[in-house]
Formats: sequence, structure tokens, C-alpha cells
Amino acid sequence: MSDKAYLRWPFFAGNHLQLESELDAWASQHISQEHAPDVDQACRGLVRQLGQAGWLRHAVAGRGHGGAQDVIDTRTICLIRETLARHSGLADFAFAMQGLGSGAISLFGSEAQKQAYLGRVARGEAIAAFALSEPDAGSDVAAMQCSASFVSGADGGHYVLNGEKTWISNGGIADFYVLFARTGEAPGARGISAFIVDADAPGLEIAERIDVIAPHPLARLRFSNCRIPAAKMVGEAGQGFKVAMATLDVFRTSVAAASLGFARRAMDEALQRASSRKMFGQVLADFQLTQAKLAQMATGIDSSALLTYRAAWQRDQGERVTKEAAMAKLVATETAQQVIDAAVQIFGGMGVVSEVPVERLYREIRALRIYEGASEVQQLIIAREILKAT
Repeated sequence: MSDKAYLRWPFFAGNHLQLESELDAWASQHISQEHAPDVDQACRGLVRQLGQAGWLRHAVAGRGHGGAQDVIDTRTICLIRETLARHSGLADFAFAMQGLGSGAISLFGSEAQKQAYLGRVARGEAIAAFALSEPDAGSDVAAMQCSASFVSGADGGHYVLNGEKTWISNGGIADFYVLFARTGEAPGARGISAFIVDADAPGLEIAERIDVIAPHPLARLRFSNCRIPAAKMVGEAGQGFKVAMATLDVFRTSVAAASLGFARRAMDEALQRASSRKMFGQVLADFQLTQAKLAQMATGIDSSALLTYRAAWQRDQGERVTKEAAMAKLVATETAQQVIDAAVQIFGGMGVVSEVPVERLYREIRALRIYEGASEVQQLIIAREILKAT
């Protein structure tokens, strides 16, 4: 059982404590720990489960559109991701992508867009995806090449999409994608717009499914003269970079929270192993080297939690948290990697056996140090924010 003393920190209110307790109990009953041979099917099933149980309501904004609250509560998102990650990396992924994939609609969508998509996302009836990265444009969004050309018409006109997107989570199983493409209002990041692209749109092709070390639905998308009604634009023309960054700002802190969930599970596994593994007439936990390692792991976890929930709390107070969210993601993901590696070491040979929990965690954590801004990018963001304040 993970240490939950952190829930008494002043960052949280009573509703947060109740939610964490209810979700932990629900996940213990409903989230399978077994390896899923068909990841697509498992992910679809998890989205349905999370939707039917009401947890996805927290991932969208607007009570009138199926959301739990009118504004997304960052602390709630973080607690849900941390709790789900302790139980299952794929369950955390399924929840997170419903939020990230529909986040732009929650923040900038028209009333018609919100009515058409958010309720279905909250109920687990539609799977969402966020399509930003390209083969030559990951962290450097301004290098985006995917284009959207406007064609006028009596019906309000449409855009024609051409290009590719890659590393798209939920690619191949999503019902719709929030996609970012160059519309040319200005050079660089200022000439990008956001669109909703339904999965059955003519001209959209799943060009490649991508296998990664911690399996989840991932794909490269190709757009060939894909026609999108102008009414599917999210926000204003040329404001896509703003839409993307605002969406990421909501969910970046939650990446740190998911890392915390992985680290706490690794700590639980390491403590159990160290307390029961007999060696040289005593148990592993009796050795000072083991105790030192456990102390480092616990300290790193608390440090990460403080940064994570500080950023979440500040955002819920309406503050700008670009620096704080970057600090949380950087420290929590890097620390979780160290904690999980130490847990594998404590397990010894058993730690590298396929599907042993710490082995699975070892694979799960690696991507979090890359997606939604690699650790090196977070360092640049932090430095830039510090220098701006001088």
C-alpha cells in the first residue's frame, strides 16, 4: 500500500481526498494487471470502463457538455493519473488521451463542437487523439509542414489537408483527431491552425502503426487532399500554436503525476521485496546499502510530489505555471526513472523477467521523459522563464 500522507498537504481539498480513495478502490476491482495481447482492444475497453464509471467526466470541461466541472481541475487530473498509473500504465494512458485529445475543444471549441464531441468523450463513447508531431517537427513546432489550404464555397468553405503526422497516440483507434496544420497567416508558429478531423474523413490514412517498448496505440497518419469543413477549425485561424500550448499547459503537470504513480508502485514493490528476500542470514532490507537506496527513492518521490502538486494547485488558482509545470515534469519523470531502476536492482534477476511489475514499470516510464516536451526541452523552458524574470 502506497504512502498517502501527501494527501494531507494543503494543496488538496476534501473532494480531492474522497476522489482518490474512490478511484483507488474502483481501480483495484476493475483494472486488470494481466498482460493485454491486443492493446487496441484493451485500450478501447478501458475507455469504455472509465467513461461508464464517470472518471472521464473529469477530463473535459463544462457541466453542460458532460464534464464534472465547468473548468478542468488540474489537481483532480493529476490525482486520477497518479492513481491509475499505480494500477496500470495503459489505464493512465487511456484517461490521459481522452483529456489531451479533446482539451483544445474544451478550451477553444465552438458551442457546436463542444456539443458534438465532449459528451461522447466523457461517456467513453468516442476516443480522442492529439495530432501535433511530424517526422521533422517534434519539439520544434514551428518546423511543421502539414498544410491546410482554404477553398471558399457557399457552405462556408473547407480546408484541404496534406502532409503527415507521427507518434500520434490513439492513432488507428481514435474516432477523431485534433490536428494542427500550417495555414500560412504568418511565418513560423504564428501561421498554424487547429482542426477536428473525424477518423472516417476521406483522404486520412493510417500510414503506419508504431510499436514501442510499453505498448499502446500509436501511429503515423497521412493526409492526401483531405477535405475538412471550415466549421471544424478550433479557435481562430493562425492561432493553432496558442491552442496547442494552452492544451499542453493543462496536461503537462499531469505527466509528472503519472510518473509519480509509476514511482510509488515501484517503491511499494521494492519495499515488499527488500522485506521478504532472505540473503546471508537476514533479509535484504537489513543491509545498509539497501536502506540508503530506499531512502533516496522515498526522498525523490516526495520532492517530485511537492513540485507536481504545487504546479497543479497554482494553476487551479488561475496562475500561469509554465515554469512550475516544466519543473514538475522534469524532476518527476527523471526521478521516477531512477526510482524504478533502483527497484529493478533490488529485485535482482527477477527484476528483468518479462511482465514482473518492476520490469513493466521500467518500460512504461521511459517515454514520459520524452513526450509532451523532452527533459532537455523542459530545461530550456525553465531557463527561459528564469531569464525573463531578471
